Amino acid sequence: MDENHEWRDWLLALRTPGLGPGGLRERLQAAGGNIGVTLARLRQSPGPLGEPARLWLQRPDEARVANDLKWLTEPGHRLLRCTDADFPPQLENIPQPPAALFVVGDPSLLLYPQIAIVGARSASTTGLAHARSFAYALAQAGFAITSGLADGIDGAAHMSALDADAPTLAVIGTGPDRVYPRKHLALSTRIAEHGALVSEFPPGTGARADHFPRRNRIIAGLTLGTLVVEAGLRSGSLITARLAAEQGREVFALPGSIHNPLARGCHRLIRDGARLVEGAAEIVESLAPAARMLGTALAERLCTEMPDRALGGTPGHLPGAEFRDPEYQCLWREIGHEPATMDELVQRTGLSAANLSSMLLMLELEHRIESLPGNRYQGLPD
Repeated sequence: MDENHEWRDWLLALRTPGLGPGGLRERLQAAGGNIGVTLARLRQSPGPLGEPARLWLQRPDEARVANDLKWLTEPGHRLLRCTDADFPPQLENIPQPPAALFVVGDPSLLLYPQIAIVGARSASTTGLAHARSFAYALAQAGFAITSGLADGIDGAAHMSALDADAPTLAVIGTGPDRVYPRKHLALSTRIAEHGALVSEFPPGTGARADHFPRRNRIIAGLTLGTLVVEAGLRSGSLITARLAAEQGREVFALPGSIHNPLARGCHRLIRDGARLVEGAAEIVESLAPAARMLGTALAERLCTEMPDRALGGTPGHLPGAEFRDPEYQCLWREIGHEPATMDELVQRTGLSAANLSSMLLMLELEHRIESLPGNRYQGLPD
């Protein structure tokens, strides 16, 4: 199939009224993953989708489709489809997994070990400070910080990760070409340049109340755990936390004053089984095994579905295309099999501690190094 025609078929399917991600996935599976066959069958028999779907498939809005295709041709834009080998596997087992994601920025970040930091839009000064300090520490530990670009805690977490020179992902409730709230326009630009904006909604989609719970299931699904910093009893952050718990992910909550209404949601989460945390190190320790499991699963998947990414074990090199990066090669040469501290590695490589933390975690997930007490690291034998 011609590539442009295939993209067009995907965009038509994603905009088909009433189809939804579950319906599209079901029909794709029946068609062996072929979007052209899927669309042809839909045209022949839209079934319970009814008249709106039939009309759209027969006479689509060509201006809208052309706009979608134009969006895809712009640098840094990607439609990440559930049939792609690098579609994040951690989303496959969530309720109503998305059929595709529109990404602005680096789509490979969706495969990183991620921690969600969410909370109140009208956060207190203390809450914002907590969000910034936890995001900074977790980013330095090698986790990508994921949130929803909302005002308050979300925005503080994104900005702190960027300040740590670390990746951050914003899962949004609008199309990938829209920014909500508008005050985060500059922040969204920074995230697109140094992280990724992620949406399951096509270009041009505006903010709607029902979009945000749908966004929250993706935030919970992408991440190994969710930290709730501040939340009222009716906060949308509690939805993210509930979804994370239902998906078998860790939920963490910060305690607060009994007189602070924005602490009540966190206290309810703690009563319901969320882990009370007072420092980022507790979260890192809790999520490290899950991060290793994710790394192993990703390595197996990529080796099976994308064998061209391997370097073949060349002496002195690391497996995986991501490690072709000269900075990784430099770190691998300098780390050796004798334990080295973070300060020693900073001096040897000339890299920042923030960059090294992220790189060391990736190497540990690949079972190329091990971390030792005293913030020391050493290489593992092949």
